[in-house]
Amino acid sequence: MCNRNPIECFVPPYITERLAESPDPEIRRRAIANLASAAAVRAVREISQAMPTLMASMSPSREKHRLVYDAGGTDVLPGKLVRSEGQAKTADRAANEAYAFSGDTYNYFAKVFQRSSLDDKGMSLISSVHAAEADGTALDNAFWNGSQMAYGDGDGTVFRRFTRSLEVVGHELTHGVESFTSNLAYHGQSGALNEHFADVFGILIRQWKRGEKAATASWVIGAAVLVPAPTRRGIRDMEEPGTAFTNDPHLGTDPQPAHISKIYSGSRDRGGVHINSGIPNRAFALAAKSLKGKAWDVAGRIWYNAMLALNEASQFLDCAKATVEAARTHGPAAKKAVAAAWKKVGITV
Repeated sequence: MCNRNPIECFVPPYITERLAESPDPEIRRRAIANLASAAAVRAVREISQAMPTLMASMSPSREKHRLVYDAGGTDVLPGKLVRSEGQAKTADRAANEAYAFSGDTYNYFAKVFQRSSLDDKGMSLISSVHAAEADGTALDNAFWNGSQMAYGDGDGTVFRRFTRSLEVVGHELTHGVESFTSNLAYHGQSGALNEHFADVFGILIRQWKRGEKAATASWVIGAAVLVPAPTRRGIRDMEEPGTAFTNDPHLGTDPQPAHISKIYSGSRDRGGVHINSGIPNRAFALAAKSLKGKAWDVAGRIWYNAMLALNEASQFLDCAKATVEAARTHGPAAKKAVAAAWKKVGITV
């Protein structure tokens, strides 16, 4: 279900492809089912980018409005409604996590940027838990399909349920924010920026919720959705791309480059949208730490304003220029710190 675009998935296709070579036959079977389902949803992929405009017209108000559905171990979305805005917790932990973390994401954008939901018009935040593949295989992923979120339960060997991680929820919902702002095309460098901004705000929402400082916060994304093992720490490491997992028997080794000189230029992963996002991710983490304090205070505002300034065809250099320009309003020291961070990953403004 998740080897697709523009339906943005948290676990990248290069991981799913590696899982299809796992020594564990059950993990191989699940990964192959995930890869095979892509063809069946090709038509859905092509129209989903237009969905936010339709959904915006369905927004009930400018107040927070969450709807959580249970897909019941199927690929039919959204499923059965199990919790809506203001209702008490259910017995389903995944439903409660999806409800709480989508609320945290809404609150972050509302309080920090005065943004009313994804579309800035009060769009409902729709989530489906217990999503699966067409054959009933539990989904080893989470995704935004242009109108709602869907979360799988994981295999229990490599992945745990995807609602466990606030930054996963924040990452995927940020794809929705992007669709109403820069709407970066999901291919090549623009697609890598699409993934980059989702990572940036996913991690910022977690740091904001915890009140963490940039210097001491973890920059690893997705640790909570992985079954712990010495060979894996997360899905991505923003500060040190290429180190999130190493020689893992199921995941292999993290392929993300940390410098523009190592940029991936092949056709896999839609031209490296998840692979190459490590380059701007590192620039952001370095800038945030250099600016000190809490990353969402200055660095987050700079990157948010840059996201609003970009367009669907923007490249890494465009993003670097936009962030340096946005940093001007925070003073010369901020501008210098942002430019220096980009220079460390090989992009000079």
